[in-house]
Amino acid sequence: MKIAVAGIGYVGLSNAVLLARHNEVTAVDIDESRVEKINKRISPIADKEISEYLADKSLKLTATTDTRAAYENADYVIISTPTNYDDEKNYFDTSSVESAIEAVLAVNKKVAIVIKSTVPVGYTESIIRKYSYSDILFSPEFLREGRALYDNLYPSRIIVGFDASNESVERAAKKFADLLSSGAIKKDVPKLFMSSTEAEAVKLFANTYLALRVAYFNELDTYCETKGLNTRMIIEGIGHDPRIGGHYNNPSFGYGGYCLPKDTKQLKANYKDIPENLISAIVLSNETRKDFIAGDIVKFAKEKGGEKPTVGIYRLTMKAGSDNFRQSAIQGIIARLKESDIEAVIFEPSLADAEFMGCKTEKSFEKFAESASIIVANRFEECLQPFKDKLYTRDIYFRD
Repeated sequence: MKIAVAGIGYVGLSNAVLLARHNEVTAVDIDESRVEKINKRISPIADKEISEYLADKSLKLTATTDTRAAYENADYVIISTPTNYDDEKNYFDTSSVESAIEAVLAVNKKVAIVIKSTVPVGYTESIIRKYSYSDILFSPEFLREGRALYDNLYPSRIIVGFDASNESVERAAKKFADLLSSGAIKKDVPKLFMSSTEAEAVKLFANTYLALRVAYFNELDTYCETKGLNTRMIIEGIGHDPRIGGHYNNPSFGYGGYCLPKDTKQLKANYKDIPENLISAIVLSNETRKDFIAGDIVKFAKEKGGEKPTVGIYRLTMKAGSDNFRQSAIQGIIARLKESDIEAVIFEPSLADAEFMGCKTEKSFEKFAESASIIVANRFEECLQPFKDKLYTRDIYFRD
């Protein structure tokens, strides 16, 4: 089976590697440096499993910037291009998805197109109408940054959305689910088939529920901090209830990353003219949490460094093992600190620039730690242990 994958981010590259275990896969990207790295068997993103699998010379994976060469003989094209949320339009920017579809249809009108980019509810049906092309499927992803390939090798479920009234599209959908499951190491993975609109809703509602968990335990932590209570004791007392459990319960500066902020906002926008309170509250709660954290940091910084303290921001990334800091909650904290006229210095090894968000960046951890009145870290790492007396974090379990 010949498969092309448009977009070599976490979703695209992890799917390309997964499918290249048993198929001939061409990864397509406009970024020449990413393409070059993959062809040299170097992962352009931080993911341990991807790096390990790329080293396997039997993996049938190549990369190119040439869309025609990649698409014209493909049986499937997977689209995993970025869809950032536009706050002014209250809608995902899906232009990259449409550009990819147009590039595919310009050279191949017998191919099954699978959208894996996150899109608004109802988008796939609208695209089928727009291009008068029925062989378009939607298959949502549920991946963690830094563990994307692992989550594809051991998936919780495989979901494919399609038009069930079309038999050829149904065959393509079931074949695609088989391709994913045959690439996985986990056996007997549940396969769910539904309409593309229902599959789109699964993606947004699943991520919004995860955001709800984060927001809930963050608000619990805010209460405990304000009232002088032990957050960990209360969370553990709650989590022993099997109906609640002990996952997604570690306090943070707010939910962030590439998916949760934009997916919650898009779901809220999809509720236009539909009664709701909870979805809006989840979005608002995240901003309220960042307000509280920023205020707490300012107080702690002035206790340690006087009226003109320097706040050290340790890492912009959201979690260990990731090199991505798009929409990280710490950026909201930095913006609020600047509004309070607090000087900040940032330690982020993956950042080449001398400044970020108007703050100086420091390449040396030792110089960074020495220059900071306090160190702020969304997640604790062992190198911070010697500085615990001036460390501000809400990480109580030392894990994501």
